[in-house]
Amino acid sequence: MPAISYDNKMEKTKILITCPKGLPPYLAQELTALGYPVIDETVAGIETEGSLDDAMRMNLSLRTAHRVLLHLKSFTAEDASDLFNRASEIEWERYIDENEYLSVHSSVDNPTITNPLFANVKCKDAIVDRIKDKCGRRPDSGSEMTGAVVFLYWKKDRCSIYLDTSAEPLPKRGYRKIPLKAPMQETLAAAVVMATGWDGNSNFINPMCGSGTLAIEAALIALNRAPGILKNNYGFMHIKGFDKEKWDELRVRAKAAVIKTLNGKIIATDNNPSAIQAARNNASTAGVEHFIEFAVCDFKETRIPEGSGVVMLNPEYGERLGKTAQLENTYKEIGDFFKQKCKGYKGYIFTGNFDLAKKIGLRSKRKIPFFNSNIECRLLEYELYEGSLRSKGPEPE
Repeated sequence: MPAISYDNKMEKTKILITCPKGLPPYLAQELTALGYPVIDETVAGIETEGSLDDAMRMNLSLRTAHRVLLHLKSFTAEDASDLFNRASEIEWERYIDENEYLSVHSSVDNPTITNPLFANVKCKDAIVDRIKDKCGRRPDSGSEMTGAVVFLYWKKDRCSIYLDTSAEPLPKRGYRKIPLKAPMQETLAAAVVMATGWDGNSNFINPMCGSGTLAIEAALIALNRAPGILKNNYGFMHIKGFDKEKWDELRVRAKAAVIKTLNGKIIATDNNPSAIQAARNNASTAGVEHFIEFAVCDFKETRIPEGSGVVMLNPEYGERLGKTAQLENTYKEIGDFFKQKCKGYKGYIFTGNFDLAKKIGLRSKRKIPFFNSNIECRLLEYELYEGSLRSKGPEPE
């Protein structure tokens, strides 16, 4: 594949899009919908190809991605000296202005490196020394990802260097001002909603909503709102060749594609008034507050409109927030809630405690694997049929 060029019109290059473990299938689905090829799929990322303009579109549009990384060069490096020499060969003056601010972050697993920050410094020194040699001035540098950002991947003796076009990770959508305790990350919430197939044409009910991330991501998906529309700073804005007119055009098109109304209702409840206030504020910042009906109540008292749709709960599961024994009755009550009030809907429980899931007392139709940070989780799907014969139980999980 040809090398990229920013001082002229940029050619296609390899693009690595990172995501949380377990989310590549959903990221691949998004990329395919945008018209990009899935060249390779790893445990925590997708490889595709494109230009700087394509990277801008990906940053704006992808719901399940963490970073969009433009590949510059791969090489072998035994130690920090090799890294410095090989990184110095990259024509950095074509990508980063001498008056720009630079930061480097990395993923390093090399036997000669005991502190990844040392690798960051060596890579940064190679960049700024090269730019000073060619342009007469060293760019300012530091750890804040507010300017041009470079990512170094170094495993054993294999190095790859990328321009990080995202800078701050994409899950930081800009709407979650009040996250509360142990919130679900936005990318994970988006993937969980995508896994249900919900598209806004039926109801989405979210008891135990916490700070509202699941309900907000559901609204953004159903309304076709670009998840990156609220962010005002990206790494690609600090790369030579950034086309502001093109970026403004992408934003205008994204706003024009937004759906104005929903056929279904989105209802989010929590028994904590502070959580509902936080969820309202977050939804307001995201621009979807008027599409979500909020209420303070116990999950069992959540209003379930006539019709069909999705009822999704993300209860505590003991790993971080509560003790398992204290949660057993909660899970049993969720099962009762499903059976008594949610007939005709699909019920979903997101949990990292499989023993607690057995207390629900219903047989799941699907068990969809996810990871919440390092915790292995499942999204459990239940068909909640109308009528007593098909819904009677309990059946073992």
